Amino acid sequence: MTDFVNIHCPYCGESIEIVVDASAGDQIYVEDCQVCCRPIDVRVTVGDDEEVFVTVSGENDA
Repeated sequence: MTDFVNIHCPYCGESIEIVVDASAGDQIYVEDCQVCCRPIDVRVTVGDDEEVFVTVSGENDA
């Protein structure tokens, strides 16, 4: 199950679309911004009802 999710880059603020594979369950990975090319930490959480939650941060953010 793949979903298209719009996120905002934590560096340049641009809205970009990423593809999330929710069938892999909860995951953390790095994806480069399509605009400024900086690395974005992406955290995907899949709820019990299979709802997908995506949060992003810069690589040095806490």
